[in-house]
Amino acid sequence: MTKNQRLYETTFIVNASLDDAQVDAVIGRVQEAITKNGGTIEALNKWGRKRLAYPISKKTNGFYVNLEFTAPSTVPGVLERSFQLDEMILRSILTAVDRKALRAREAAAKAASQIQPETPPPSPTREPLFSETPGEKKT
Repeated sequence: MTKNQRLYETTFIVNASLDDAQVDAVIGRVQEAITKNGGTIEALNKWGRKRLAYPISKKTNGFYVNLEFTAPSTVPGVLERSFQLDEMILRSILTAVDRKALRAREAAAKAASQIQPETPPPSPTREPLFSETPGEKKT
């Protein structure tokens, strides 16, 4: 990440009535808008089809997509404009990731990599329920 670029995160909802190829085309257009304007995609998370909390444009289901990307400060405006113009995108939100949150995320990843998995305790040996073998009587 260069000095004039920041980390951004966007989540948008695509019309769920589209088939998978059309949803991928919408996601591809968003990625293209980012890369054409000097940004790079860091992570793409497809959360899938989910029921909306309330109807949007008479739609009750949406395909949720989350993107993390680094880009110059001009890209969010371009991206928000493309969200408004694309009829297949029902809602969107775009935020700059806070530097404090970024440091906390890096510290958590570092701590997680240092944790070694615990070895399971040895399984206890089981005593037989009956001490005598079948056909043998205790005296």
